[in-house]
Amino acid sequence: MGLSPRRVLRTALFLTSALAVLSAGLAARAADAAPAAQPAATDAPSSDIVVTLKRTTRSSVSLGAIEIQKILPGVSPLKAIQTLPGVLFETADPWGNNEQNEALFVHGFSTQQLGYTMDGVPLGDQQYGNYNGLSVSRALTSENTGRVLLSSGAGDLGVASTSNLGGAIETFSADPTHERGARIDETLGSYKTTRTFVRLDTGEFMGGNTAYVTYLHQDQKAWDFNGHQKGDQVNAKYVHDGEAGKLTVFFDYSNKVEPNEDATNFGIGTSYIPYTPYTRPFLYPDLKAGLSYLDSNGAPKAAATLYSNFSNYYSAAQREDYLGYAKYDWNLNPNVTWSNQLYYHHDEGRGLVAGPVNQAGLPTLFAVYFPGQNLVNVFGGTGYEVRETEYLIDRGGLISTMKLHYGGHDVELGGWYERVNSQTDRNWFPFAAANNDLTPYSVPKNPAFTQYESQISNNVFVFHLQDQWRIREDLLLQAGFKSSLQFARGSFPVEQLPAKALPQGEIDTREYFLPQVGAVWDATAHEQLFFNVQENMRQYITYGAGGLSPWSLATQAAFDLFKDTVHPEKSWTYEVGLRSHRALDLGPLTGYEMQASYYHVDFSNRLLNIAAYNFINPGAAILANVGSVSTDGVDIAGTLHFGQHFAFYDAVSYNRSIYDQNYISGAAGIVTKTAGKSVPDSPDWMNKFVASTNFGPFEAQISGDYVGKRYATYINDISVKSYFLLGLEASYRFNVPAGYYVKSSKVSVNVTNLTNERGISTIGSPTVSSTYSGFPIPPTQFFVSLSAQF
Repeated sequence: MGLSPRRVLRTALFLTSALAVLSAGLAARAADAAPAAQPAATDAPSSDIVVTLKRTTRSSVSLGAIEIQKILPGVSPLKAIQTLPGVLFETADPWGNNEQNEALFVHGFSTQQLGYTMDGVPLGDQQYGNYNGLSVSRALTSENTGRVLLSSGAGDLGVASTSNLGGAIETFSADPTHERGARIDETLGSYKTTRTFVRLDTGEFMGGNTAYVTYLHQDQKAWDFNGHQKGDQVNAKYVHDGEAGKLTVFFDYSNKVEPNEDATNFGIGTSYIPYTPYTRPFLYPDLKAGLSYLDSNGAPKAAATLYSNFSNYYSAAQREDYLGYAKYDWNLNPNVTWSNQLYYHHDEGRGLVAGPVNQAGLPTLFAVYFPGQNLVNVFGGTGYEVRETEYLIDRGGLISTMKLHYGGHDVELGGWYERVNSQTDRNWFPFAAANNDLTPYSVPKNPAFTQYESQISNNVFVFHLQDQWRIREDLLLQAGFKSSLQFARGSFPVEQLPAKALPQGEIDTREYFLPQVGAVWDATAHEQLFFNVQENMRQYITYGAGGLSPWSLATQAAFDLFKDTVHPEKSWTYEVGLRSHRALDLGPLTGYEMQASYYHVDFSNRLLNIAAYNFINPGAAILANVGSVSTDGVDIAGTLHFGQHFAFYDAVSYNRSIYDQNYISGAAGIVTKTAGKSVPDSPDWMNKFVASTNFGPFEAQISGDYVGKRYATYINDISVKSYFLLGLEASYRFNVPAGYYVKSSKVSVNVTNLTNERGISTIGSPTVSSTYSGFPIPPTQFFVSLSAQF
């Protein structure tokens, strides 16, 4: 269960040190006649940027709805938390909505090693070809977001996730208002942007009932190619709040299309790539240019100079989602509440690429299905084919939590069950010149052949028990554990020719004891000390034929060996920190709130594909545990207040995530020297700031984001230079006299990447050495938003 003697010793030493700090402080506190501090969540000065004084044993910061929309109206909640300490969010669009080139790092852990929920509903691990969830933006319209909570070290035991090795990001929707009304927002801006948001609130009706329904339409031309990223979304929420309890019902429908461009490939040494364009756009909708781009064999005419940075005709991601939940918080008595939440999610999606038939190893694949035939003719005569990866997800679950208060104890007992059925198909379609209905926005029909079809069912059971013991008014001790169990079964009704060797079968993983212990001490009326120690585990990915999934292995024997020898990734996280808030009388400086924390993480059983994955042959992976990672870091974040009109928020982060061992690559037994190397795409240093001002109806802010140097390969032989981005926001609210239909209105202006910084934002999946791929930083863009409430 992960409790080795070394681990026990480390934990004991950490707890001894933390308790020594608490004991020393208690001795000093005994002589302090100052009254005991009240719960920090109620006595903290209000701040929409960062809430530093929550009564939690973990490093926890949050972002409110006002600050989220200031960054850019409609921004993704995940992109919004880029302003929080320890967070690196990368994307090639200003909204953070494009999922193909999205990357998120928190304390050295990547996107798929974090946990995500919306109103408690699990959102899966956020990987691009998803199998167990959906993005936050597709689950909840940005304008309906109430707040986002980041637990950057370790999430709460009750967070519904099987991937939260490095923390959790919990998004919460806003409740309906108690006053009847309507709201209309319109954003216009660079690259033909239009974003329309409409919300209708019923107000309170029939004793404790409130509801709203919203509609969103967004359309923006991509800045770097001729494609429109667009979508429609509906949210509805109903709340009944009574003495017996609170009933909440939520519904989401999302349908969006995101044309994509490919990342640019770079190389050094013998892998040097001379042609490295800043952007790599596709050719659509210029069919004439697309046809002249290829030779008679279906290969780019300039292949000798383009190398791997050729252009496809188009590519896109299409996603349609239905998500809903019903939750009842039942007040059994003044000391006992029982919450039950049922949810369901259905997704139909696809990734499309219209590319040359004579690139990326395709002739080898196609020759198996069409031996001796002219591939250009087989696929319609243009030299292009359309590859479709089709996704289907049906999942539902129940989250049940009981909370009991007695004496100085708050006990929480909870369970989460989820059933996921996912299917992934790889289809190939002809592309004929007369076939004008094949576009990034259409769904192709009648494939030339299906390469494979995977079907995977997954049952997840997670239980947790936790006690918060208030030893005295100013000291809280928290301890608990969770159990995580996963039972997955996969099969391939359609297998790739000629081998038909993709694995079938079941993998069960059980971890019954993942412990947590922590404490919070109100050292003074204005300062808190906290510590937390917690073990987490990431369950295996249950995605068909790809990534780090066991069903991507080459043979049934390899699958069976994986079951017997490979272990799930685990982490031990150690945190200690200080929170403080004070009113001051130091000339212009009138107050501050801050949080500082140190963390150490032991990440073990790192899982890696030690054979280069090729989408043409999904059964080519070799998955293995390749050692551990040691992480040390410091986060310091705070807000300085200069009277009523000025504030300055700053967050400085240092993170050092280092591989502890070398590993052996592939069947050839080559040693990859990663010991002592930094984790790719995770910078050592980051700094974010927000300088804000307000004078009555006018407010403005300028934000800065510094990201330090990042390595792009496992052996650190290539790095990407640091960058610094500035953003600007200014708004004015018009107060309308009583008696008018319009209650209030607001106009705001946003400028992203104010200095037009150029560089690499998202780094593609890391390689061992010599090469990497990257997406560009979006250029300066301007937006004007109008909002009216009725």
